[in-house]
Amino acid sequence: MGEKDTKDLKAFLTPFDDDMVERAFWLRGFIWKLFPECNELIYDNYNAVAVGWAPTLTLYDTFCSIAVYNNKSMHFGFYWGAKLSDPRKLLLGNGKQYRYIRVAKKADFPSVYVKELLAEAHLNSLAALKGDASISGQTVIKSISPKKRRPPRA
Repeated sequence: MGEKDTKDLKAFLTPFDDDMVERAFWLRGFIWKLFPECNELIYDNYNAVAVGWAPTLTLYDTFCSIAVYNNKSMHFGFYWGAKLSDPRKLLLGNGKQYRYIRVAKKADFPSVYVKELLAEAHLNSLAALKGDASISGQTVIKSISPKKRRPPRA
């Protein structure tokens, strides 16, 4: 399993329109190219499909994620984003931990800036490891919620 393992993620994204699915896979490819040694952790949750990347198989070590929501909203997030420098102040959120960028269109995604934030987030994650980093480059389904708040695909 790994980057080429897309069967489960495709199934989880089935309720979403083609544009959402395309953006999600585009972002997934963006991260895999930068961090092929990290693990992809997939959560098919109640209100979103979330995909995170971590040097371990532990949620705590996740440094970035993609969240696809029912309301056609997509976030590219940083699990520990409140610790990032964010000099351009593009990250949204005001909690103690998570920060994100809305991804409405590929063309508007600040790829160069996000790469800088990802480098910092990844280093922070490595410095604070809680899990076993001996497993790498894997795709792992971490949870599947039995109930979903998703409308059927039109």
